[in-house]
Amino acid sequence: MALIDASNMELEEKVVAINRVSKTVKGGRIMKFSALVVVGDGNGIVGFGIGKSGEVPDAIRKAIQDAKKNLIRISLKGTTIPHEIVGKFGAGEVLMRPAAPGTGVIAGGPVRAVVEIAGIKDIRTKSLRSNNPYNVVRATVNGLSRVRSAETVAALRGKTVKEMLG
Repeated sequence: MALIDASNMELEEKVVAINRVSKTVKGGRIMKFSALVVVGDGNGIVGFGIGKSGEVPDAIRKAIQDAKKNLIRISLKGTTIPHEIVGKFGAGEVLMRPAAPGTGVIAGGPVRAVVEIAGIKDIRTKSLRSNNPYNVVRATVNGLSRVRSAETVAALRGKTVKEMLG
């Protein structure tokens, strides 16, 4: 999972969730906001970040800065992923399966945001167990970061792609 320098990249950002959190103190409740944002270039690079602040725009700005520090490159096979994988984080599990061209993105809220920003056009997903957007996004990114292309696996085994696929 190599991190990527985002200093000179043109990245799209998508706000996945905004949450109002409160802290109770002697004088009453203090309200703040937490934002979960996904950024990517639409061509195999994706990252997510969390920001907290007293104002929503500040929380989103902080989340975008955090996301740019956590970019990863994912393996794509045309418009989909090379193989099926289950991403896990905490109680969140996301099943991701490659799909034929023209299928489109079949995914729920947080998973859809990550997959679209990453540039995947055809995929079938199912979010299992948790529906907490923070855990679902982390599980999705975890799964996508572990996807490997046939060329990568062949190189690791010291074989050609033809030898591996038979």
